[in-house]
Amino acid sequence: MSITRIARALVPARKTWHIAALTLGLVAAAPLAAADEPGWTLEPDARIDIQAVSAQTTTRDEDLVIDGEALSVRAQVGLGIESKRTRVRLEADRVEVFRLGSGRDDVSRDRLTASIEHDLTDTFELQAQVRRYDDLVTVESPDTDAWEYSARATFEPTRENRFRVQGTWRERQYDNGAGPATAGEGERIDAQYRRRFGPYHYLAFDLRTETIRSDDPQRGYERDSASLAYTRPIGPDLRLRPAIELIKTRFDGRTADDGPLRRDRQVVPEVELLWWPGKWRIEAEAKYVFFSSNESARERQGYRLTLSIGYVF
Repeated sequence: MSITRIARALVPARKTWHIAALTLGLVAAAPLAAADEPGWTLEPDARIDIQAVSAQTTTRDEDLVIDGEALSVRAQVGLGIESKRTRVRLEADRVEVFRLGSGRDDVSRDRLTASIEHDLTDTFELQAQVRRYDDLVTVESPDTDAWEYSARATFEPTRENRFRVQGTWRERQYDNGAGPATAGEGERIDAQYRRRFGPYHYLAFDLRTETIRSDDPQRGYERDSASLAYTRPIGPDLRLRPAIELIKTRFDGRTADDGPLRRDRQVVPEVELLWWPGKWRIEAEAKYVFFSSNESARERQGYRLTLSIGYVF
């Protein structure tokens, strides 16, 4: 076996040890963060979801109509380790997407997560998290492997008002088919204000800015988004959630019709119905995407309907 083949064979092992080391570090940090707290508990859990998606997109001149239907299955296992003020969570999930119709390949995605939360005071919480993705679909590529490292602070001075900010560093590797793999990296900043009116009754305003820098001119981009969502209970275990989101994307190396760099803009209104009786999670979502761009071939609009049925063990 050549040295190159040996190195390739060792890549998955290095990734596994990297995940294990980070996970063990987070678990070890939990007792240190709460050394004076008696009574740790273990809470294993699992969840399975089956989802159906129906979507249709039409170009601006209606010369091209794209239909897309898919079924997906998501399985998740997790372990919570909790004390009075500290919570550690380890989680693994896999998604299998079965695309219906000819000429569309099935896809899958794996995700591993390790996180720790600690209540510094009754109103201030900190979280650290590590995530690993395999075969993730991202803004810049349909086949991405990624590491994400994030830190989050939550300030909740009263039950009615919550402020949250999170910073995430992302390292990505892209599978370019027959071409050589390329990489990208960059930060993402999220901020949220949530107003609570009562049990499961919220108004949330979110802002996000993110950047990926890459030597591959097709991969780098900048994106800003803002969203407003309102959640209201309308019956036992039943909630209605209308929302709207505005997304602006600027690519580093993709050109538009007349030469300038490509700029995209999306406006996405949606409404979601959530019914959570007992351990069941039944969710239906309808959204409409208005997509504009300075590259005319990208101008389109269309709907996306999703029905998800899940069960928590």
